[in-house]
Amino acid sequence: MRTLFPRWARWVAATLGVLLVGVMAFAIFEPIQVLPRMHLAPGFALTDQSGDIFTSEDTRGTVTLYTFAWAGCGDECSDLDSTMATVRDRVAAEVDLGETEFRLVTMSFGGDAIEDLSAAATESGADGEAWRWGVADPALAKTIIGSGFRAFYEPLGGGGFRFDPTFVLVDGWGVVRGEYRYATLAGTDDRIVRHVDVLAQELRNSNGVASLAYEAAHLFLCYP
Repeated sequence: MRTLFPRWARWVAATLGVLLVGVMAFAIFEPIQVLPRMHLAPGFALTDQSGDIFTSEDTRGTVTLYTFAWAGCGDECSDLDSTMATVRDRVAAEVDLGETEFRLVTMSFGGDAIEDLSAAATESGADGEAWRWGVADPALAKTIIGSGFRAFYEPLGGGGFRFDPTFVLVDGWGVVRGEYRYATLAGTDDRIVRHVDVLAQELRNSNGVASLAYEAAHLFLCYP
């Protein structure tokens, strides 16, 4: 029996139906905010402060906050370390991520010896599990950090670096959901913790009708 509508028309109708359901769900669950899906985070392989190798695949399924420094940074990076420690403690106390783990990574610009990396990690309060310091092969660091994470840095004489302090929030699918480069009236830790909470709400509602509402929020650019 010949159908009254060609296949393409049925496909269009089905697509419009899904969009309609998404819009209706969005209206029901409003207000909803989501973090933008900015771009894919780069793949990487790092050596951590214990001399172990860990890769971007080890962060799949977690929410991970990255920052970028080097072992000899000293007081110049104290604000970075303080922000990472504050975010770690506040997320643990204030945000319900369910079964999703929250991790932190301080990624070195490259060239640090493991003993120097370990000393810097200890001074910052990184425990090597929830918060790790890692160093990439110097030949790949620029590609990973500069091109992949879009964090500016350049070597200076004497082994130092000029850089823009940067934090990058990545979800469990390896998608960048937040970039924090500049000071605002709200503290950086406040913004990051608030955004982790927004992401946590999306993760908790990633199934069923509520997921359509969140996709509609992405469609309508409902960003905090």
